[in-house]
Amino acid sequence: MARRKKRFEHDNHDRWLISYADFVTLLFAFFVVMYSISSVNESKYKTFSDSLSIAFTNKAKSSPDTIVPNEQEQLLKALVDRRTARLGEQQRKIQDRMKNLAHGLSRVMSPLIEQRLVSVNPTKRGVVIDISASSLFKTGEALLQPGSLDVLREVSGVLSKEELPIEVEGHTDDIPIMTAQFPSNWELSSARASSVVRMLIANGVPEQQLSVVGLASNQPLVANDSPENRARNRRVSITILSPNIDREQKIE
Repeated sequence: MARRKKRFEHDNHDRWLISYADFVTLLFAFFVVMYSISSVNESKYKTFSDSLSIAFTNKAKSSPDTIVPNEQEQLLKALVDRRTARLGEQQRKIQDRMKNLAHGLSRVMSPLIEQRLVSVNPTKRGVVIDISASSLFKTGEALLQPGSLDVLREVSGVLSKEELPIEVEGHTDDIPIMTAQFPSNWELSSARASSVVRMLIANGVPEQQLSVVGLASNQPLVANDSPENRARNRRVSITILSPNIDREQKIE
């Protein structure tokens, strides 16, 4: 009896493709899931953003719709209008305060104002008191005369109630001076301003509010072309500086 030949089966060398395809499919599914998790829901994000905007502007939404540009402009305009009104009110208080200060100084210095030895003028910088040097000092001197002390004491009484910076400036005419005590008008103008400051401090004006400036003949009121005009230019100016808006909280 003839023997049947044994049948040999060939190995399938491509079976790894099945596992590889499964792996690729799982990997694709993984990335799809990751993408779906990481993608931003724009509508929900915008709703959240609008909610924050409404919360910080204290404006309740009447509908779930977002704020339209026109409403944003109205909100901004309302904020600007409120700030403008507040600044206007602060400025009005400052002006009233400086007017009252000028009125009080004019009252206590009225005798010298009538003699045209003193002027009180509100300016953009503040209230300026120009005192003729002839009512305070002898020619070429920086020692206050007894007749000027009473008026300066009353001025000190008004200024001691204020908390504003005060500049005291000494001014001369254009005629040079050259003495052992005052080699030039710089020294004379500075010494005269310092004499007035010491008088103010002695009568209750806090020294940290005061500053002294000697300007010699560099800021004349009028041209130095006559004895009368030179007399006007020889003066001591006391400027009570107007508060700015940042200091408004002190003005009540």
